[in-house]
Amino acid sequence: MSSVDEKLVKVGDFEWFYRESIPDAPLDRTPILFLHGLPSRSYTWSGMLADYASAGLRTIAPDWLGFGQSEMPEKYRFNYSTDAYIKALVEFLDALKLDRVSLVVQGFLGNVGLQFALRHRDRCDRIAILNTPITAGAKLPFKMQQMTWPLVGDMLTQDPLAIDRLLEDGSGFTIPDEDLDVYRRPWLRTSSAGRSLMYALRGLRLTEAITEIRTGFVGWDRSVLVVWGMNDPWLGCDGIREFVATLSEASLVELPEAGHFPQEHWTQEINESLLPFFRRSDL
Repeated sequence: MSSVDEKLVKVGDFEWFYRESIPDAPLDRTPILFLHGLPSRSYTWSGMLADYASAGLRTIAPDWLGFGQSEMPEKYRFNYSTDAYIKALVEFLDALKLDRVSLVVQGFLGNVGLQFALRHRDRCDRIAILNTPITAGAKLPFKMQQMTWPLVGDMLTQDPLAIDRLLEDGSGFTIPDEDLDVYRRPWLRTSSAGRSLMYALRGLRLTEAITEIRTGFVGWDRSVLVVWGMNDPWLGCDGIREFVATLSEASLVELPEAGHFPQEHWTQEINESLLPFFRRSDL
């Protein structure tokens, strides 16, 4: 099985951490960029990436700025808005000399990946969407809303156990302690982790993001695969089938028992759908 390498790259003023798996016998396909949601990090994909390299597909999974092992700049250096994240993502891709990618997005901040695709259509091929805010009325769960409040948010986002609770509440299942240890580690290391989460949540502007996504994808003519945890306590499943039906080249895979973070417990089922989607050559 191919290995997954952990790397750092300096991009402008900031340092990015990312995981990468490069196949020994690559297919002629665009690299796949895996983008995590909140309050997660690229570790969420680590059980999946080697399978793609074994199938001939190159994968890259960065920690967003402010998360995991990437730099956690203060707000005066990076304002954590959608525009700022998209600009930073373009610079990250440029630094890795990735002119064109396919995407896997999940969760809150996954919508930023979709907005990047809409604003840079020439740089995106196939897209896989896992439990990302894309339907009208989608909003932050109450616990995340609290993390955006003045004073209250400053306290809640500094609590490592709050990260555990968010991950398990969203997934609906117990996450092994060894995995939770990885997710909470940045909060034990620096207070910047909590501030970055608070800034990112405040910068999401979901109503505007969802409007951009819903209107922008009406004319999208490339393949989209939606893999949805139908038991998502935060986003639900209302409107997902209707969203897929509006796209000319889209299909839906339903995971009846999975929640908001389906990749945490349903890796095999997800890969059974994503691998043939990214390997096929009919584009």
